[in-house]
Amino acid sequence: MKKKGTKPNNFEAEALFPCIANGQDRSKFEQFKADSNFLADPLGSELKNTSNNFSNDAVQLLKFHGSYQQDNRENRKKGSDKDWQMMLRLRSPAGYIPASLFIALDELSNRLGNKTLRATTRQAFQMHGIRKENLKEVINKIVTSMGSTLAACGDINRNVMAPAAPYEKDGYPAARALAYEIADLLTPVAAENTYLELWADGNLSYKISYSKKITKIRKLQRSKGLFSGYAQEPLYGQTYLPRKFKCAVTVPGDNSVDLLTHDIGLVVFTKQNGSIKGCNVYVGGGMGRMHNSDTTFARTADLLGYVKQEHVLELVQSILALQRDYGNRKLRKNARMKYLIHTKGIQWFKKTLTSKYFKGKISSPYPEPPAKLKDYLGWNKQSPGLWFVGIPLISGRLSGKTKAKIRYLVEKFKLEIRLTPNQDLLLCNIGNYQRSSVKNELMDIGIKPAPYKSVSRHALACPALPLCGLAITEAERLLPATIKRIENQLKLLGIEKSILLRMTGCPNGCARPYMAELALVGSGINQYQLWLGGSPNLQRLAKPFLPKMHIDNLEQTLNPLFINWRDTKQSKSFGDFISSLSDQVIMNLLSESSSSTDP
Repeated sequence: MKKKGTKPNNFEAEALFPCIANGQDRSKFEQFKADSNFLADPLGSELKNTSNNFSNDAVQLLKFHGSYQQDNRENRKKGSDKDWQMMLRLRSPAGYIPASLFIALDELSNRLGNKTLRATTRQAFQMHGIRKENLKEVINKIVTSMGSTLAACGDINRNVMAPAAPYEKDGYPAARALAYEIADLLTPVAAENTYLELWADGNLSYKISYSKKITKIRKLQRSKGLFSGYAQEPLYGQTYLPRKFKCAVTVPGDNSVDLLTHDIGLVVFTKQNGSIKGCNVYVGGGMGRMHNSDTTFARTADLLGYVKQEHVLELVQSILALQRDYGNRKLRKNARMKYLIHTKGIQWFKKTLTSKYFKGKISSPYPEPPAKLKDYLGWNKQSPGLWFVGIPLISGRLSGKTKAKIRYLVEKFKLEIRLTPNQDLLLCNIGNYQRSSVKNELMDIGIKPAPYKSVSRHALACPALPLCGLAITEAERLLPATIKRIENQLKLLGIEKSILLRMTGCPNGCARPYMAELALVGSGINQYQLWLGGSPNLQRLAKPFLPKMHIDNLEQTLNPLFINWRDTKQSKSFGDFISSLSDQVIMNLLSESSSSTDP
């Protein structure tokens, strides 16, 4: 397909791989990436064979192309092959889904998938149930419909997040534009060529077209410090990043993107004309962890400082280059940038960044207003003459009548879709004269424009069983019943406040559970770790209190906590209430017998 990358010269090897120079040998997987011919082999050859599944080596490369191989555990039969199928994830910065792309996804999911789409916590659609022999057709159709799956997974910059609301004021247009620019800036060169060769028959006309601004800044990727040593892949090199990399952009006060959970978080400050003045920059967040491993943990990002507009993009690619060179390439479970900053410290990080990679100035941060978790559900004024409506999707799953109705409205009224980090869907560009018709169509399937006040409003869950290979227990399928149980319990106790609930089938953290007021993290069949004390505005990490709680014991476990919260007669949220107590007090409450009902 392509010529293999040439090795860097001695100067480049010393300058560009300090992790190796400092005694870090490449792991087996790192060497595998280096030998893959920029993510092409053996994936390319296996696409042509008649097997119903990919080998493990091809599966590892498939992730960089936006897909995971899965098998339906519930269809496993002794003596039979597994029910192999592919999950496909899109690249959609700021959650933007044009009408043509949604129509294509709807058609593909019905014909070649499991007839559903799923909005992820990173503002992208996933498709499930795709057979190996249909994968190329699906990706090819996505590419020709203004979409892409490149870099939606793998050791590379993932989908860039930004507030989904299509407001044309208060810095929102600038935040969305910056998210698009970062996505373009961090797009891999050789990997994009490989991607189009494999999935679009080598039609390079579908390559991302960069603005003059991005083209100019990308040229810096060949400068000393930033250059990987490989001309084919100047920023990433032939081994790409040590682990996945995540970026988010927002405006002051809007924490819909869960800003502190990312490798890079940017808060955009704008001038009166709406252009960017500069950004506060946060670094080193991440949710993934493992059970029974104290060296893995969730972490919120540190505030690095403020950078003027003209240096923001240069800083972003400089931070990525630093992580490329210093991230742990020997021990994969500690390869995220959060572990580098935790180990070395934010001052070391800043000093290394400014001395070796970034030539601009990092100043003291700008003051920010209190953060709020915004979701934009219900009807909202988009701009003069236009509206958008936020539609809640439990666990992001779009199916059945709701999916068909969204397709109908998108086609009839030429609407666009934006996905939120809360796994909800915004129908945008609704004209004044269309609003009544859209409202009636939505009410026809039970979606009302009234405010949403239940626990379900902000609840998140990962897909978990039966498809996710990491899942230990249920999450998405159990979330509706869990929400109902908690809501019934709150009602019985006379508590009118809601709770920020998140649920995952394993500790990997895809639904960002460690920021929730109440989180259930899978730790065995029908068993969950109990995490408590995150804040409703996503500014504080929760803590683990029970290593294993059977889901049947949910009410009796939570009852003493809820009663104590109610009886304090304070206006605190549940998470703030928990945070105000000592760990010992919480453990005492959890150990109380709940066999009797509350009077």
